[in-house]
Amino acid sequence: MERYPDIEIYLARVEPDALNAWLGEALDAAPLAPAGKHRWRTRGRHGEAEIPVLLVDKAADGFASLWLDSAESPWPTDAELARAAAKRLGCEVRCSLGGWQPGDDPDRFLQVRPDGGEATIDWPDSGQ
Repeated sequence: MERYPDIEIYLARVEPDALNAWLGEALDAAPLAPAGKHRWRTRGRHGEAEIPVLLVDKAADGFASLWLDSAESPWPTDAELARAAAKRLGCEVRCSLGGWQPGDDPDRFLQVRPDGGEATIDWPDSGQ
């Protein structure tokens, strides 16, 4: 399976305690710490790799961005992380459809619901 050099998802709702608990379990990460306006950072580990983590609150249409700046996370792609986050955090999660290439529609996203349902949507114009 292809591994992305970094992965990013968008969370509809961020509950800091639940997010910190999940990142702690999955990445052995310390709780997110303030890193500027609407930004929090931490570092986790997966195997021998260090995983820098950045959370940006209200990054897009009320969604928070969660970015893992490593190809070595437990999730090889944005979609895999989105599915895990939706299930574990109980919120809607959105991510890019795949590795973006020139000519791709930048507004097409994968929407993952907490019940496991998925849809391809236009975002931000989806009205959802």
